[in-house]
Order: sequence, then structure tokens, then C-alpha cells
Amino acid sequence: MTYFRVHTADIAYITQQPRGLFTAIGKLVDAKTLTEEETAEYWKNREYFEKVLPVPPFYEQGNPDHATTWFKDSPQGNDIYDQMDFYRSMAKKYGLKLYISRCDEVPGEVIYEDDFQIAVKNLNPSVAIETKEL
Repeated sequence: MTYFRVHTADIAYITQQPRGLFTAIGKLVDAKTLTEEETAEYWKNREYFEKVLPVPPFYEQGNPDHATTWFKDSPQGNDIYDQMDFYRSMAKKYGLKLYISRCDEVPGEVIYEDDFQIAVKNLNPSVAIETKEL
């Protein structure tokens, strides 16, 4: 199976990996960069995704394993990614360059999995990960 994640070039403090799309747009909200209307739309989208995309339980503990999530290149994973239009448009509008990283095998030690995604810690340096700009 192929796995992918969409991210910025910024390195996240907790994971020490490129910051994922959800977090990157959340940082724009925290910085009050978005307009009032965009911020309202952000919260609407966040509520939706928290209902339809399982939130891995380790986030409740502050992500102690420094895990990153990767979408599965599957009907469910691709569908949920396709629904993330708002996040991609905010990144474009506010100049956040996005990248997509892909690999054809599990990129590290799996600590969580559902129909849409996996979460891994301890990236395996022998796994070939291709990263390109979106």
C-alpha cells in the first residue's frame, strides 16, 4: 500500500517532522491571520473532520511518541483528503507552500491505524519517501 502526507516545510516542535496540513492551518488561526469569515469556516471544517476522521487517541496525551499521521492511498484516505479543499485554499491564499510525501511501504513503527490513516513513530531511514511540492 502507498501512504502519503501533506505538509509544509516547517518542522513541528513535537514530532520534529514537517508540520501537517491540519496543524499548519490551525497555526494560522492561532496567529489570527485568517479573516473572521475564514476563521468561522475553519471551525466548521475542523468540527466536520473531527466527526468523520478518527482522531488518534495519542493526541489526548499530547503525542508522547512524537508520531506523524499518513493517509492511506485508498478510497477512504483519498476521499477524506479530497474533502480538505478549505485547508489547501487557505494555505495557498496565505503563502504556505505545501508538499506531499509518499512511500510504498509503512514509513515507521505503526502505533495507530484506521480506515483512513496510520500513525507512525521512529521513521525507518531505509524506507524510500518521495517528497514533491504540490
